[in-house]
Amino acid sequence: MLNDDEKSLFLNWLDENGATVMKVARAYTLTSEECQDLAQEILLQAWRSLPNFERKAAPATWFYRVALQTAMNWNRKDKPRRSKQQPLLEVQAIATDCVDSAEQAQHRDTVEQLYKAINQLPKTDAALVLLYLDELSYREMAEVLGISENNVGVKLNRAKKVLNELMKGQSHEP
Repeated sequence: MLNDDEKSLFLNWLDENGATVMKVARAYTLTSEECQDLAQEILLQAWRSLPNFERKAAPATWFYRVALQTAMNWNRKDKPRRSKQQPLLEVQAIATDCVDSAEQAQHRDTVEQLYKAINQLPKTDAALVLLYLDELSYREMAEVLGISENNVGVKLNRAKKVLNELMKGQSHEP
């Protein structure tokens, strides 16, 4: 059982890393409901794992690792039960006072295409791309994924090429 200090620490970390949890959950799910379910699963797993956190890595790195591992396991475990419909990915919020609705629609489409393409990548590559989009250093990505910095560079370059091809393919669809 966690003491009051550990509970307070966890809540502080959650405040700092809640957006990360949602970003990972969104990238590994097809619907809003699944995203919420996975986010809850990630938070539950982080809570359960807190007593085992050895503080060798930064809390943000630990949260990322828990989120990614939970998402990959959840995706593998729940795949047969998951929705078969086309992803209805939520896009980043766009300011409502944006005057140019055509620009707004284009941005929404681009973000949706990006998430669809990320969802088609192998799960480790998808995790790497998410870390890259969050502007983590190669060292931080290596810590989160448990691979070498050199391997991060190689895998990330390959993932970018595949992602670029997927995005090109989507832009040619009707």
